[in-house]
Amino acid sequence: MSANSFDARSTLRVGDESYEIFKLDKVEGSARLPYSLKVLLENLLRTEDGANITADHIRAIGGWDSQAQPSQEIQFTPARVIMQDFTGVPCVVDLATMREAVKELGGDPAKINPLAPAELVIDHSVIADKFGTNEAFAQNVELEYGRNRERYQFLRWGQTAFDEFKVVPPGTGIVHQVNIEHLARTVMVRNGQAYPDTLVGTDSHTTMVNGLGVLGWGVGGIEAEAAMLGQPVSMLIPRVVGFKLTGELTPGTTATDLVLTITEMLRKHGVVGKFVEFYGEGVAATSLANRATIGNMSPEFGSTAAIFPIDGETLNYLRLTGRDEQQVALVEAYAKEQGLWLDPAAEPDFSEKLELDLSTVVPSIAGPKRPQDRIILANAKEQFAQDVRNYVSDDEEAGKESFPASDAPAVSNGVPSNPTTVTAPDGSTYEIDHGAVTVAAITSCTNTSNPYVMVAAALVAKKAVEKGLTRKPWVKTTLAPGSKVVTDYFDKAGLTPYLDKVGFNLVGYGCTTCIGNSGPLPEEVSKAVNDNDLAVTSVLSGNRNFEGRINPDVKMNYLASPPLVVAYAIAGSMKVDITKDALGTDQDGKPVYLTDIWPTEAEVNDVVANAIGEDMFNKSYQDVFAGDAQWQALPIPTGNTFEWDSESTYVRKPPYFEGMTMETTPVEDITGARVLAKLGDSVTTDHISPAGAIKADTPAGKYLTEHGIERRDFNSYGSRRGNHEVMIRGTFANIRLRNQIAPGTEGGYTRDFTKADGPVSFIYDASQNYQAAGTPLAILAGKEYGSGSSRDWAAKGTALLGVKAVIAESYERIHRSNLIGMGVLPLQFPEGQNAETLGLTGEETFSFTGVTELNNGTTPRTVKVTTDTGVEFDAVVRIDTPGEADYYRNGGILQYVLRSLIRK
Repeated sequence: MSANSFDARSTLRVGDESYEIFKLDKVEGSARLPYSLKVLLENLLRTEDGANITADHIRAIGGWDSQAQPSQEIQFTPARVIMQDFTGVPCVVDLATMREAVKELGGDPAKINPLAPAELVIDHSVIADKFGTNEAFAQNVELEYGRNRERYQFLRWGQTAFDEFKVVPPGTGIVHQVNIEHLARTVMVRNGQAYPDTLVGTDSHTTMVNGLGVLGWGVGGIEAEAAMLGQPVSMLIPRVVGFKLTGELTPGTTATDLVLTITEMLRKHGVVGKFVEFYGEGVAATSLANRATIGNMSPEFGSTAAIFPIDGETLNYLRLTGRDEQQVALVEAYAKEQGLWLDPAAEPDFSEKLELDLSTVVPSIAGPKRPQDRIILANAKEQFAQDVRNYVSDDEEAGKESFPASDAPAVSNGVPSNPTTVTAPDGSTYEIDHGAVTVAAITSCTNTSNPYVMVAAALVAKKAVEKGLTRKPWVKTTLAPGSKVVTDYFDKAGLTPYLDKVGFNLVGYGCTTCIGNSGPLPEEVSKAVNDNDLAVTSVLSGNRNFEGRINPDVKMNYLASPPLVVAYAIAGSMKVDITKDALGTDQDGKPVYLTDIWPTEAEVNDVVANAIGEDMFNKSYQDVFAGDAQWQALPIPTGNTFEWDSESTYVRKPPYFEGMTMETTPVEDITGARVLAKLGDSVTTDHISPAGAIKADTPAGKYLTEHGIERRDFNSYGSRRGNHEVMIRGTFANIRLRNQIAPGTEGGYTRDFTKADGPVSFIYDASQNYQAAGTPLAILAGKEYGSGSSRDWAAKGTALLGVKAVIAESYERIHRSNLIGMGVLPLQFPEGQNAETLGLTGEETFSFTGVTELNNGTTPRTVKVTTDTGVEFDAVVRIDTPGEADYYRNGGILQYVLRSLIRK
């Protein structure tokens, strides 16, 4: 029950139903607030308890100073939690382990139970092994179940063992698309109350639902577990960036072009830790599908959320996707009553403002390794010619215009060239070179949820087939929609046969290529690429193109709209200027250009209007949690504690609570620490905790081999997140990681200073030696450390490797908080300094003093860092809130929650 200090409790009647609500206009200053802060204000009004959430917290939001730096901590209680299986499996593993820990500490295991709806969508496990045939989908599903049987049995057990926990089985869709099409409420109804739907998710692209006016963002799995158990999210009232949209997109541009433009603008502006909110006349002209596409990319530009207010377009989408009329009416009535309805002419109070005229957006792609590196499509060929020089020479100066004569690559027309003949299984031959498009994937929730770009892709395929064009023989082409609705409207519009003929056969309903599950390239292509060290490329309609993520054979990766993915599959190379050069020739030998097969806006709109209906969504989601016969036939254990299988290589009981007592251990200074890795800028959670393939000669691969697992059954790191033994060995194991302590290496290597002269070693092996010697470890890093996906294992693995502190120039929000959640101290170099300016090589021994001030109930602003080489500096302590300090003092967030629950 709310303390209701502001007398905000009221009743809203909609049709024949009445709902308890908490009126925002009872708080002085609420009317001028941005939409997102109004949602936070309602959250505090409803959950005010006089202790953790007080009238002062509520007044702090009402009196928000848009220009002040964030300083006021609040406790946000999300209405629900959403997960995908890569991050969801370790969540459920931890919950199962917590039940046993509670029991051992004399508590009630039943207290470990979600207190709010928690929904998990299995979407990260299907791998595009098979492609280019009508049997690909069925074959990939069969392989998926074979590989993941243990994990799926465990999740089915969780669905029966935990209240309020539901699982959407494999082969249904991608979590964020399923969320906007079915799970999102926009306005939540629970226990007679109506309030804004809010959430946290274990995937950074949870922000896709921001397009529906739902405030939510990605957190680490450990934070999500705490939220499931009723622990509010500790946060500072953020700065809010207003992004004004004006005008309309011009024909020929897509939502993908728009979002890549916005990503570039916001990453350049700097929005890490801030909310972004879209407003203005252009919002009303932006379809819900396009809003969701923009919201989805929030992690790419670094903001916590990227939200659109509720308006008529929101209601239209809710109706289209099968929400009942009472729910739609409630959303409209509630939004208008609470001042949450979009006023296109309004100018709310924002901390900062940007503006974009939608008519200025031009066709674009992004790459070759970061989503924010936008390239105007007309310049893509020229930009590739420059960028490929960074990938064709091992020399450290390869990025420069000239190459040392000893390793200068061959050059053709000013572009590095190494033409290689490939013999296909049927005996035919073809030639590939640097820049060959070897993967072309229509994939990822970002774009497959958007019918306009999906229909445009299918129409490009149709027009291409009619001209006699198809994909080049070296291109692996895959179609992985985010929900079955996509397949339904392709079928209804008669477009599926054309996609099939160009090679874009259905391979699964899941993230596939975007998460690194692209599957192997054809054997002959892979051999040619590796034998000749070719810098080949992928083009995907996803949101992530980080190094080493998409495919181990592919060095350069480009994000593009689905229709451009089809066009590049036909062109077959990044050396082609697809805006000017012919993509191929028709039946009469005449050149065919992109303009010849690009659909008009009217053609796309006509298909969308006539092929998509509410009935499709009702059919796809009518029994969404039941699963197919294969899912229902999985045998599962019974009981409220899990029966761990000591032989399992997928699900094992983690060691987080071993030896835990009810009393905390005082925080200690860190002395005699060695550096496990010294890393540069933009090191992502993909670098720290890869999700893709497991190489046989790595510690993780050797572990699986020792446990009787054949190479073909290794699966991926992401699928094995329920097994800490694999994941510790996989931490910092990305094949593109460059650890500056071990120059000349690429991958999970360091130097082991427990041995004479510090020989090069696997990071895992060195960690084991350091821990055996009782030596704490540290990480040195550059800017934007931990950007990318919100992987709990990037923090869990770091902690289990024995790392006690990380010093970076700056952090992405989620990884910083996850480190604290695992008891790792995040520190920041003094402003304007870094490892290089301080002369740090990573070979030093470090000490960190002043950490013990945390034992006094306060958080030091800095700690003293000293080395055995005489370097000394004050590092900024990035424990940003009192709540985070509590987690650190407890050894981590899970230990804090466990102790709190037992004491209740």
